[in-house]
Amino acid sequence: MQKTNKNIARDFLELIGKGKIEEAFKNYLANDFKHHNPFFKGDSNSLKLAMNEDALNNPQKELNILRVLADGEFVVVHSQVKQNPSDYGFVFVHILKFKDRKIVELWDLGQEVPQ
Repeated sequence: MQKTNKNIARDFLELIGKGKIEEAFKNYLANDFKHHNPFFKGDSNSLKLAMNEDALNNPQKELNILRVLADGEFVVVHSQVKQNPSDYGFVFVHILKFKDRKIVELWDLGQEVPQ
């Protein structure tokens, strides 16, 4: 059975949360992937480098997916990320655009969880 875009989005982010960056990118990103974030160059390589560095610096990272919504070629994932068990963390919304079961674009918005 073929995975849905919702399943792919969930798998992609869960792999990232576990530090399996190479696997996530290899399996789920399109060759012409674009990342829409003013702090990154916009390509998969700059995002991959930052995610690998974050995984090395935060080996106890926890990602908890709260909801996954789909609308056509778009999937929205609402999650909480904690860098370690004592961290209050951030809440994120990732918007992923799909083409042919591959992620072609990604937008991400985050908000720190207040104490």
